[in-house]
Amino acid sequence: MNDANLDAIVELEERLVRAMRTSDVPVLDELLADDLLFTNHQGMVVTKQEDLEVHRSGLLKLESLDASDRSVRLLGNVAVVAVRVQLAGRYGNDSFEGTFRYTRVWALLGARWRIVAAHASVVAA
Repeated sequence: MNDANLDAIVELEERLVRAMRTSDVPVLDELLADDLLFTNHQGMVVTKQEDLEVHRSGLLKLESLDASDRSVRLLGNVAVVAVRVQLAGRYGNDSFEGTFRYTRVWALLGARWRIVAAHASVVAA
């Protein structure tokens, strides 16, 4: 396992969490591949632009996002991350709170790691 790549993925995951918490669209734009495939917890496939727009518009407001239990697997120029996330916030006028599991696939595209695919699932209470 390449320790430098592992350290890079862990740091990028932390940047992603910070950017999600604050809806930092420029950082999210940098971390997400243009052809991102994200399947959300409702089973809908969301594009990068759709994901960025909910942050940009203020439709999604995260009040808390606590990541834990992260596992990283490096496979050459690809990394697979599984993480448990406790989320709370608002989507439009609706409040939400819950525990989710995310799986993210990072790929080294040129000289940068970017998320190319992700999937979210609700963790049953």
